Amino acid sequence: MSGTVSGRHAREEPGRAPEASGATPPADEDWAILVAAARTVRDRSYSPYSRYPVGAAARTDSGRIVTGCNVENASFGLTLCAECGVLSQLHATGGGRITALVCVDAADVPILPCGRCRQLLVEHADPETPVLSPEGPITLGELLPHQWKLTEPTQHGRRAR
Repeated sequence: MSGTVSGRHAREEPGRAPEASGATPPADEDWAILVAAARTVRDRSYSPYSRYPVGAAARTDSGRIVTGCNVENASFGLTLCAECGVLSQLHATGGGRITALVCVDAADVPILPCGRCRQLLVEHADPETPVLSPEGPITLGELLPHQWKLTEPTQHGRRAR
């Protein structure tokens, strides 16, 4: 996937390429596989209100590809982003860590996760995890450099003892 893609989120800060920050980005053919998976699931999106379907696909540390699409709700606030579907499928299919992520819109343009999804993703991926942006891959840590973390780990909603 070329770093010259332009689109809806091109105004967002592009950051540095993963090579500059130590991450190992997927090869072009691996990005193409993730983009194709995101396109396929995007076509199953439920987006009657915004008419903005989004698909997301991630590679896991075990090599699986997990996907998700946005599912809207008339209340808007209860809408699920495509990345939420990715995280649900990640855990429904055995867990693990995300090692690369791509989200695409109806124009097949890579788009970046919203702030809420960035925070969700940082618990399931390393800061060096590459995310495909309109300008090319950047790291999750660059997308959310000051993520919020609990000072004490929890187990199933209870504070660890």
